Amino acid sequence: MEKTEATSKFSNTFQKDSVIQIRNVYKSFGENEVLKNLNFDLYSGENVVVLGKSGSGKSVLIKCIIGLITPDEGTINVLGHDILNLEDSEMDTMRAKIGFLFQSNALYDSMTVRENLIFPLRRHKTEITKEEVNELVMEALTNVGLAETINMMPIELSGGMRKRIALARTLILKPEIILYDEPTTGLDPITGKEISHLMLEIQDKYNTSSIIISHDINCVKIVANRIVMLIDGTCYAEGTYNELIKSSDKKVKQFFE
Repeated sequence: MEKTEATSKFSNTFQKDSVIQIRNVYKSFGENEVLKNLNFDLYSGENVVVLGKSGSGKSVLIKCIIGLITPDEGTINVLGHDILNLEDSEMDTMRAKIGFLFQSNALYDSMTVRENLIFPLRRHKTEITKEEVNELVMEALTNVGLAETINMMPIELSGGMRKRIALARTLILKPEIILYDEPTTGLDPITGKEISHLMLEIQDKYNTSSIIISHDINCVKIVANRIVMLIDGTCYAEGTYNELIKSSDKKVKQFFE
């Protein structure tokens, strides 16, 4: 695969079908340069998997996108907005359009499934009626095939079921963008495959645009429309699974061996 400098791959002009556009982003922690002149696009309706070693900056990238970390340099445009210049209230509104599936699921153990799903609605949709809440909860649970768990506690659910409930909670606000952090980690291969196919069903049904951080090559092969290799703080290589697996570049090959 021919390698090019990251900056030569992208136009500096905002592309109307980009839902996320990152340009020339740098982020250091002390002397540790994590992101170096990073350029990245997520296009409408696609699933992009970000591959990189531990400590390569994958989590920093996501935290920059949702405004939890501020880059040292560069610009980040999400859904047409420069997030580095948004007020706190505007950033909260933006975050309601971005679903986040945590690696740990982050379900509240003291709440039922229903209460876990209602939590984001109470925060972001203060004027919603009880009937609308019930409809959204049932729709989200039906989408992940677990309507019967509505009154159960997280401790009563298997690992795969907890992942599905976490995904239902992510879907309940009908986000335009979903960020998946290691969605199949800790799951057995069969359940991991089920979650991967569920992610595809969600993409197809809601036309979501997603960034997926994953080391699970089986998941990557199923869900990725495009793969971005995050190496040495920059987008080192990108392509489809079939394109990258044929690469002779040692830094790329290591992820598929």
